[in-house]
Amino acid sequence: MQRFRILEKYGLGPKMHFVLMDAPLIARKAKAGQFVIVRIREQGERIPLTIADFDREKGTVTLVFQEAGKTTCLFAAMKEGEYLLDLLGPQGNPTEIEDFGRAVVVGGGIGVAPVYPLARALKEKGNTVISIIGYRSREHVFWEDKMKAVSDRLIITTNDGSYGAKGFVTDMLKDAAASGEKIDVVFAIGPPVMMKAVAEMTRPLNLKTIVSLNSLMVCGMGMCGACRVSVGGKTKFTCMDGPDFDGHAVDFGLLMKRLETYKGEERSCG
Repeated sequence: MQRFRILEKYGLGPKMHFVLMDAPLIARKAKAGQFVIVRIREQGERIPLTIADFDREKGTVTLVFQEAGKTTCLFAAMKEGEYLLDLLGPQGNPTEIEDFGRAVVVGGGIGVAPVYPLARALKEKGNTVISIIGYRSREHVFWEDKMKAVSDRLIITTNDGSYGAKGFVTDMLKDAAASGEKIDVVFAIGPPVMMKAVAEMTRPLNLKTIVSLNSLMVCGMGMCGACRVSVGGKTKFTCMDGPDFDGHAVDFGLLMKRLETYKGEERSCG
């Protein structure tokens, strides 16, 4: 039986964690946009975490997560050298990468982590990549150097103005669009309210916008239906049909309402 050992682990910011996993079979097939299902212990829940990076030669997968409930708190308490019970993946459909021309990637908060392999893949395909990443404050900023390495231009914002430009990622995206700069596609990953704001901003511009949905998930294999979302008036399963969808077709109101289901449980790590 394969075991998944924690090779490296450290904090990235307030309740934010970097974990490097020994997972050669997953690393061999992982692509930008995919995720893994994590289970800490026998009686524990299964949670999805987007693959933030992978190294095929070393056989490693990088996970970045924020403490938001019991399982992520348990994961945060684990140490280097310990083993996860289960690590299933890569799951989901990879992001469709092509030479669009000029691509803008927008990442918010912990969503900056999965934006990194996306920006790298777009750059490798020949795109001009403009990265707009936003954080709550300076202490939440991470992976600036990594993002700079895969971007033709990197714009950083913080809500309080403690680092980079003050404001939201949508402000910077709006400025880029208003400047007359040609944009061929926008990718957004982050909190649903942020992705919704990006989609609403690009809709009147008829600008192709792809979002990666972080819906509730249980089985991760399309059987339980917990991850259902409404896209273009049709029910889709994030784990099998996504996680990427047309941002202009997603019912974000329904998505955010469903994400409130376990807010009570998420307030405690006990």
